[in-house]
Amino acid sequence: MDHELPDLTWKKLSSTYIHKGPWATLRSDRCEMPDGRIVEDYYVLEYSNWVNAVAITEDNKILMVNQYRHAAGIVSLEIPGGVIEKGELPEDGLRRELLEETGYLFNDFELLCTIYANPSTADNKTFCYLARSGKKVQEQALDEQEEIIVQTFTIPEVKQLLAENKIAQALHCAGLFYAFMKLGE
Repeated sequence: MDHELPDLTWKKLSSTYIHKGPWATLRSDRCEMPDGRIVEDYYVLEYSNWVNAVAITEDNKILMVNQYRHAAGIVSLEIPGGVIEKGELPEDGLRRELLEETGYLFNDFELLCTIYANPSTADNKTFCYLARSGKKVQEQALDEQEEIIVQTFTIPEVKQLLAENKIAQALHCAGLFYAFMKLGE
């Protein structure tokens, strides 16, 4: 870069909460742009941070999960992951989520990327990891509203699923692409 860009950061003047729920909170911010213009009622969704993993088993298969996603009305093929609980480190949340959703225990984690689902309207981020050498140690321990089918795929099979647009969750596609770059795939 040849030149320095001006600071585009807005100043938050006030916030009003419209809804506070267990999965999402909606607030309205009043902001000042760098040039002094005021932005009234900028709506922000507050979510917990998320974690997911391209989880490779000890026999070199990628764990994938099928589950119903009500907002989109689809059964979605995804990489495992979920919400990071309050006070939990991302790796600890990932270890817990992998064990609960798949029954596999992982201890080898490498952060691939930190991404935002929609930074224009949501404040949370997703930590995407590469998890290696997973071992099946238990059955699933799912939440009350979870129904998850675990499948394993080879790397070429997952690449084909991506090529055929069979993986709809954008954050999970990003994690897979970063993992394949890291693995030289």
